[in-house]
Amino acid sequence: MAKRALLETDKRLVAKFLWLMGFKGLRSVQKHKARLKRGEFFPPFLYISVINSCNLRCQGCWVDVSAKQAKIDLDAMDRMLGEAKAMGNTFFGILGGEPFMHADILEIFRRHQDAYFQVFTNGHFITDEVAKELRKLGNVTPLISIEGTEIISDVRRGRGGVYSKSMEGIHNCINNKLLTGVCTSLCQSNFDDLLREEWIDRLIEMGVFYCWYHGYRVVGPVPNPDLALTPEQQLAVRKFVVEMRVKKPIAIIDAYHDADGNALCPAATGFTHHISPYGDIEPCPVIQFAKESIHDERPLRQVFNESEFLSDFRELAAKNTRGCIILERPDLLSGFAKEHEAKDTTVRHAAYEELDALVSNPSQYNPGNEIPEKSWVYWLLKKYAFHDYGAYSKHFDIKNWQPTIHPEGNPPAAPQNLVQLDADSTTKT
Repeated sequence: MAKRALLETDKRLVAKFLWLMGFKGLRSVQKHKARLKRGEFFPPFLYISVINSCNLRCQGCWVDVSAKQAKIDLDAMDRMLGEAKAMGNTFFGILGGEPFMHADILEIFRRHQDAYFQVFTNGHFITDEVAKELRKLGNVTPLISIEGTEIISDVRRGRGGVYSKSMEGIHNCINNKLLTGVCTSLCQSNFDDLLREEWIDRLIEMGVFYCWYHGYRVVGPVPNPDLALTPEQQLAVRKFVVEMRVKKPIAIIDAYHDADGNALCPAATGFTHHISPYGDIEPCPVIQFAKESIHDERPLRQVFNESEFLSDFRELAAKNTRGCIILERPDLLSGFAKEHEAKDTTVRHAAYEELDALVSNPSQYNPGNEIPEKSWVYWLLKKYAFHDYGAYSKHFDIKNWQPTIHPEGNPPAAPQNLVQLDADSTTKT
């Protein structure tokens, strides 16, 4: 991996990554730990959805992509990033919609050269010119989503030609020597195609430096439980990731397990929270309820520290599962949001109804099947920087956990809507 970093990319970009994301990122975690000891709270990492608009219509999307465009403007971004950096934060995840549809996205990166940005994108707007500008800036890593083979990917993303356009974006990034990542929301339709060694080898061959497997979340206005992974598949993902980490010269990220293989939720542990395109401060991107906003008059550090809604959410989630509460216990989450009289942060104003309609689905928590890290590098990094920060040891009681039970030998059916594409498509399955 070190050899690849030296030979395949811009050394200046590697240096900025090691300084901003490596050294200063680890320092932000240390400051977070120190705050917790003092009884204070501010998440060391923030995920920010800068815009709601998107050129795609993906299955299971929770964002109001068809609504009137809303975005966090430059002044609000400057204020928020400045306050977060004052707390020691240097790493920010940038989401959408599609972040590169934000007219000022490059200016945001340009104004904050002392921060590092990971951009979750479909890659369609990363032209050669944009990639060249990202290389000049040096503080951005694009994470481009690939959701399956060409036909499956186009179905998942809601139109034809998506796969080839995303691959073009990846190649533009790699040709300009950017530290480039590829992410996948694993589900029933892409599990067998992308959770395989041959796909990892292809990414390495292309010049991709890291990949990230997410688990599909059954949320949004059109949730699709047929796409959800079974407990056996979730366990297979963990086994695959652990094995590939010691075998392949590519970084593989997961956000669901600590060094010893114990499941966790980054929102429940307080590792990260989410800012919506409207400025609402939410527990995570798929939980669209809030009581506070970045536009509040109080300083951001005060908002996070004094938020009963976020504090009570972390306790509720950590008390009832080490997995994903919206997957496993939408009933608990709905009752909690109503008790707090939390604002529905969607434009469609249907988040409560959508949550009440959900049924329980399995998540990454699979007690008795913990798989520790085999790589000493990942093990050390997670021991220091990615664990429960005491949330589960303080709150979790397995007696509160209600496992999702699927009939033996009867996993979720293959999605029925894989038989046709959007009307814009030129290819049909």
